[in-house]
Amino acid sequence: MNEQPIRVLQVIGIMNRGGAETMVLNLYRNIDRSRVQFDFVENETEQPAVFDQEILSLGGRIYHCPKFVGKNIIRYKKWWDDFFREHSGEYKVVHGHIGSTAAIYLKAAKKHGMYTIAHSHGKNGVKSFRTSAYQLISYRTRFIADFFFGCSAIAGEDRFGKKVVGSDRYRIFNNAVDVERFKYDPDLRTAVREKLGVREEEYVIGHVGRFDSAKNQIYLIEIFNEINKKRKDVRLILVGDGSAREKVQLRAEELGLTDRIMFLGIRSDVPDLLQAMDIMVFPSKNEGLPVTLVEAQASGLACVISDGVPADSIIAKDLVTVCSLKDSPEIWADHVISKLGEERRDHSCDVAEAGFDIKQTAKWIEEFYIEKSK
Repeated sequence: MNEQPIRVLQVIGIMNRGGAETMVLNLYRNIDRSRVQFDFVENETEQPAVFDQEILSLGGRIYHCPKFVGKNIIRYKKWWDDFFREHSGEYKVVHGHIGSTAAIYLKAAKKHGMYTIAHSHGKNGVKSFRTSAYQLISYRTRFIADFFFGCSAIAGEDRFGKKVVGSDRYRIFNNAVDVERFKYDPDLRTAVREKLGVREEEYVIGHVGRFDSAKNQIYLIEIFNEINKKRKDVRLILVGDGSAREKVQLRAEELGLTDRIMFLGIRSDVPDLLQAMDIMVFPSKNEGLPVTLVEAQASGLACVISDGVPADSIIAKDLVTVCSLKDSPEIWADHVISKLGEERRDHSCDVAEAGFDIKQTAKWIEEFYIEKSK
């Protein structure tokens, strides 16, 4: 009789197309599922998520816990205690990607004898009441989890503190990608641009990310406005969705740019869309280590990024230009324009050699889970 795979519980927001969610799904696709299986607890309502059907097809199970809103803390704690009691013996490892309540659900997991991992995917950034409350609730995680991952040193320090990051219980966990899917392909580039209606002589600036204030797409519109004043052969493609999308679209309308910008929403063909672009612009106020930036470099795409993006994100130095968020949109525009027309080549091997190949990462985490399950 074949030995059953160990089951690892992944605690995450909702499995839509986001950086952390995409990275976890990429791991799931590439691990040996005869040895390790993933199940998911999504911290949102029971609405279907983009990746749910694929998770189920790969053999995973999906559960939904109440969304934590502060005042329901007693109900939230009880849900987790009941869940681990009902699933006693099913899980040896719990991998937590939701930082705000990790101290609650990882404590419950430990109570029921499980090995616990806390994973920081980003930096909280600009301080506010919300982030202060978040840090207050999540602070105890550093004293509860057995092991810690972070997409960068700064992401780890922001969430867990320098003492944890300097210990042997912390590891930088690269936001790896399937580099084979992002190899530069001139023929594919031509085909995708034709589908999008982009003329051969036009240049395409691209951005992929959730629409919110931290990603700073509203500033990107200001940058593109300056570019449009100087060059009429440039288009802007924005991929993603989120709470700030309407505000960004409104600003584009106010500046008369709607005919030069494509809002493509959430897409499943991001690797193809990157082929169609000439440059990626990433003016984030703060980041952990954006998966999209790794993907862009793997495809050989020139990138102009903010100083709010960690230096750990820069893999192919010849592709990346760093600009200050204190610089004017016009200065950013000049940097972008200076990189238009640069010869593009495949950088997928550079990304793999730097430790960002999902196949290598999946093999490592697979062995890690098995070791911690003994």
